[in-house]
Parts: sequence; structure tokens; C-alpha cells
Amino acid sequence: MSSLNPNVEVFNRDVEANAGYLYTTNTRLSSRMATDRSTDAILETAVFKDRLVLDMGCGDGFYTVRFFDRGAPRALVGADAANQAIAAAASRADARPVRFVVADAHRMPFPDDSFDVVLVQSILHHDDDPGAMIREAFRLAPTIVIHEPNGNNFGLKLIEKLSPYHREHNEKSYSARQLSQWIENAGGFVSLKRYAGFVPMFSPDSLAKVMKVLEPVVERLPVVNALACAVCVLVATRQT
Repeated sequence: MSSLNPNVEVFNRDVEANAGYLYTTNTRLSSRMATDRSTDAILETAVFKDRLVLDMGCGDGFYTVRFFDRGAPRALVGADAANQAIAAAASRADARPVRFVVADAHRMPFPDDSFDVVLVQSILHHDDDPGAMIREAFRLAPTIVIHEPNGNNFGLKLIEKLSPYHREHNEKSYSARQLSQWIENAGGFVSLKRYAGFVPMFSPDSLAKVMKVLEPVVERLPVVNALACAVCVLVATRQT
């Protein structure tokens, strides 16, 4: 079964071409550094241990299996609208007891409060209605973790306009302020905000190595991190 949504079908084509997503299957040093930092930044929130977790928009499962191995959730479900991505994710899981389902992030096939935590990792910037996804995440769990490209980063904004890959994938980026507004509109509040990462995907090895050395400094400096870091991680809680 395929989707009629072009925002979904582009990812099915990625899986056909790469047996997964380009940024998780390529061997470039910069991609490995960037994906490792995103993994660590999400795990540093320490919200997965012994919890029922939904990875909403899990894609090819690259991150999902990492979160299962290192985050120690009680149970983990990955869901994505791209059916071929889910097939790739299931093959990545091996013998892990992780369940993968094909599902639209705007209308998940689960009852209210089915989970303790919903991870919304890097899918809002591909969607035409991010606020609806956040509302759906809060329907399913009292706590959500959002990981998104940092919309304050001017270099990222430039790449979005010029890169054929980014344009094909309908990529946008949002500021932490905009994400926080959507969270508030959905009935939640931000309990943690963190900027992380400095190494850009698909950059030359020499540049990636230099930026990795600078990364801890950039992450620590207020204002600088908000303008220069690659991603933003927010933990949000539903108002009771």
C-alpha cells in the first residue's frame, strides 16, 4: 500500500534507492557525527527508561532501535506513514521486541493515553500541519519529546532554499519559539529546551572534524547555541 501524500512518497522512494534514508545509510563522517549527536541529545532527556514509548514518524527505524538499546523503555512502538520505511525499520529490529506499524501521524490508530511518552523526531519540518501532529502526540501521551532542525540557524535556512534534496523533501525549520507556541496551543508547556549539534550533514570530513571540536563550546554558550546549533530538543508536558 502506498500513500498519495507527496510528503510521504518521497521517503518511500528514498528507501527504494538506499535501503533506508540517505542520512542514515551513507557512510560520510559528518552524517555519523550528526546522527550520533542527535541520538545522544534525545537520550539525555532521560524520559524513556521503563516507559511505554511511541516513536511517531520513526522512518527507517535507524534511531528507533538505538533508543530501544540505550534508552531502556518498557515497550517501544514505531509508526510511520511510509510503508517501505516501516519495512526497512522492521528488518533493522532483528530480534528486538519493537513493534512497527504503518500509520498517519495525524491519526494514530491508538486510544487516548496509550503511551507514557511520544517522540516526535524530525518530522514536523516535513509536514504541512505541524500543530496537528503535536495535538495528536498529546492525545496519546502526557509527555512528548520534540527534536527538530534549529530554525534560528541562518545557514540551515539557506540550505533549505538552495539544496535540491531539502526542497524535494519539503523541508522547513522552525524556531523554538514557534514550536513552543504550537505546544501551548495543544494544551502543553515546555519543561526542557536544549540546543545541540554543530556538524552539518553531508559536509566534507575536514570541516566535520573541525566543527566537532568546536561543538561542545557552541552548545554551552547562550545565544550562540540558539543561533548556531543544528537541532533543538524540547520536552513538553500536557497540562492537567
